[in-house]
Amino acid sequence: MSLAEDLDYGLFNEYINGFMVSKAMFTACELGVFDLLESEKFLTFDVIAERLGTNSQGMEQLLDICVTLKLLKVEMKREKALYQNTELATLYLTKSGPKSQYNMLLYMSKTTYSCWNHLTEAIREGKNQYMRTFGIPSDDLFEAIYRSEEELVKFMHGLHEIWSINGRDVLTAFDLSPFPLIYDLGGDFFRDPIPEADLYILARILHDWADDKCILLLTNIHQACKPGSGVLVVETLLDEDKRGPLTSQLYSMNMLVQAEGKERNPTEYRKIFTQAGFQDFQFKKTGKIYDAILARK
Repeated sequence: MSLAEDLDYGLFNEYINGFMVSKAMFTACELGVFDLLESEKFLTFDVIAERLGTNSQGMEQLLDICVTLKLLKVEMKREKALYQNTELATLYLTKSGPKSQYNMLLYMSKTTYSCWNHLTEAIREGKNQYMRTFGIPSDDLFEAIYRSEEELVKFMHGLHEIWSINGRDVLTAFDLSPFPLIYDLGGDFFRDPIPEADLYILARILHDWADDKCILLLTNIHQACKPGSGVLVVETLLDEDKRGPLTSQLYSMNMLVQAEGKERNPTEYRKIFTQAGFQDFQFKKTGKIYDAILARK
């Protein structure tokens, strides 16, 4: 093969094996590899396997994959490999990490990953895959997503973890000083009354829903708030042509697999805000995963 063909095949092979990379990281998290190595550094694979109650050969393979992924580093001493966390693992993959994403990774492993096994059916049918994946009817999205108390707690912890990384950027994207009373909207907002506030925060909510339900929710907020009040939306924005960023595209596909909505570009958000009665639409890309949209009544 030519050099160009070699490069193309290398990229192609990365795409083929991408799901294995994710699952290896999820599994190391779930087994407690990173937490163990945060409390006891420089352990051999057999000691790690014994402490975590796993097969030693399988654990050695998993640890070496994590080394290649730069999640672990290894030091040779007396012909034995001693493993320890990298800074990335300590920061994001341990339960106690200052920017831990542990709960969200477990949610993605147990729920998102399972639903994506039915991506083909989701695209054929245009609906989420909770029925096929977990045997739960998908007509009530709240019941499907929060199918148990344990799942709800894990999901909420995961959202908090994401907010800990992205929150400052979206909250400082605009001057929010004109809004003394701020309400973070959550719960069953299609049934519960909307309280009066100067600013409503909708963080990772609108992407769950089709346009008609987004317009319904925003209309209810518009009717509940005073002139000059605003809505701050936290979502990942697609480019105007919808051909990027890749993370936003993947998240949009995930909304098909797990919810009823999609990620949107700024023009699409402007349209649904306008239909709900809001004006003075602004958006800002933060450079992180999540971006900010501000509209006023």
